This record gives sequence, C-alpha cells and structure tokens, in this order.
Amino acid sequence: MDVKRDVMMFRVALQDVHPAVWRLIEVPARYSFWDLHVAIQDAMGWLDCHLHLFRIADARGDVVEIGIPNDEPFDDEPVCLRGWDVPIADYFDRLGARAEYEYDFGDGWVHELRLEGIMSRRRGTKYPRCVGGANRCPPEDCGGPFGYAEMLRTIADPGHEEYASTMEWLDGPFDATAFDPGRVRFDNPAKRWRIAFGDG
Repeated sequence: MDVKRDVMMFRVALQDVHPAVWRLIEVPARYSFWDLHVAIQDAMGWLDCHLHLFRIADARGDVVEIGIPNDEPFDDEPVCLRGWDVPIADYFDRLGARAEYEYDFGDGWVHELRLEGIMSRRRGTKYPRCVGGANRCPPEDCGGPFGYAEMLRTIADPGHEEYASTMEWLDGPFDATAFDPGRVRFDNPAKRWRIAFGDG
C-alpha cells in the first residue's frame, strides 16, 4: 500500500438500530485515526460534540484503544493512544480488517468499521467522499439505540402522550429513511482538531 497515493474504502455500520444505518466512505490512506473520526462523524451526520474511541486489534491480537486520552486516567484504565498520532495504515493493513468505533459514551453509539477496499486515487476526485449508505443518523442525545427506538415509536403515533413534546424537541418532522450520499460534506480534520484542542 502506498499511503501517499492510495485511498481506503470503509463500511461504517451503526449497531443495534432499525432501520439499519450505514455508510461507505473513501478516505486517504495517509489519514490518522483522528482524521478518520472526523470523516465518520460527517458521513454519519453526528455533530462531534461527544467523546469517541476506536477499539482495534494489533498484530498480536491485543485490543488497542485509540481516541482522546484521559488527562487523569484511573490506575486500572487502559492506555488510550492519541488518535492524531496514529496512522490508520498501521492497523488497517489488510482487506476485511475491522474495528469498533464508539461515539458518545453516555448514549453508547457503537459502529462497526470494516476495510472494504484499497485503491489508487482517481485523478480529479476529492477525498474523503461518501459513495453509499442508507437511512438517517439518529439525533444527538436521544438516549442511544433504546431511546432512538422509543423516539421512533412515539413520532409514529400522533396520539402518544409525548408526541407533541418529542416533535418540538426534534424541531420538526424526522424521516428515519432519508439519506443521500451526494449531500455529505466533509470538514477539514486539521481545522476540527484546532477547534477542539488548539486556540480555535
């Protein structure tokens, strides 16, 4: 693999939700895990306002955690590598390689990542890009998969006692099946890092 010239195609599937939410994204092979995190956020439709963590096996089969380290970890807490320091190519080195990506530890949105392809960049094509997917991402802070299922049941029943308040919280209609990969826009991961950790 030529990390300067190749791109990686990932399937990102949100677990434990119906209808199934998934994306197919292509990112530069030179990306770090932070860069991949930003691409996942943008493709899924999350707002990147909570913590995240990748879990992936290393060459020995041990699970490694990559994300945003805790400044004051507990004694028995696993070491978390800084995502912006770790190239994705160090771990996604073969087709079919998988990782778990968790976003918002309170709601617990768990995604499965699978490396679907490694290919040369296409001339005139801008990366990252979303080339496929289905269904809308759940709203932020809706209570994880269980809360999302309850929300969908509520808005499907205008007679539900919480229908009006839920619709007000959603700020209008919510179509769980709405998704168009052509409308996905990707932010610059370096800019997102500066906003999160730099002087903004």
